[in-house]
Amino acid sequence: MLDEGQHEACVDAWLDRAARNLSAEAFLQLFEAALTALWKQTLTTLGEVTLTAIAGRVLHNASERFPLFSSLKVERLKGLQFAELREHVRAGHDAGLREGSRFVLVEFLTVLGNLTAEILTPELHAELSKVALPEAVPPRVTAGEDTTS
Repeated sequence: MLDEGQHEACVDAWLDRAARNLSAEAFLQLFEAALTALWKQTLTTLGEVTLTAIAGRVLHNASERFPLFSSLKVERLKGLQFAELREHVRAGHDAGLREGSRFVLVEFLTVLGNLTAEILTPELHAELSKVALPEAVPPRVTAGEDTTS
């Protein structure tokens, strides 16, 4: 079995590559795409009820450490519901967004790996590594940065 460190390494590598210099709203869009991709990749194998229970537990754990994530919902027939979380982020209430997103992804991969004896892990890591925002999403500009080039 893999240890949690390998899931952390996968998520961290992906975040370093895909999430560099994104605004909070763009980062949330990326996180939503990643979690949705992982959800879809496991739905057929585990089924809606099992996957909903896993995601519910992961989100519960995340919301204890990162209160913002109490607004991310999972519904059995609709899957992951980001609308309320998106509204919080748009309103500027994004404390813990990046750290909480990392926690959710690592926890989700860890639970799925433990449940399936890591059989799905290579496929899920590969799927995560493919998630990126379209080029149209602008990066966050920091003070003193030249954007005219």
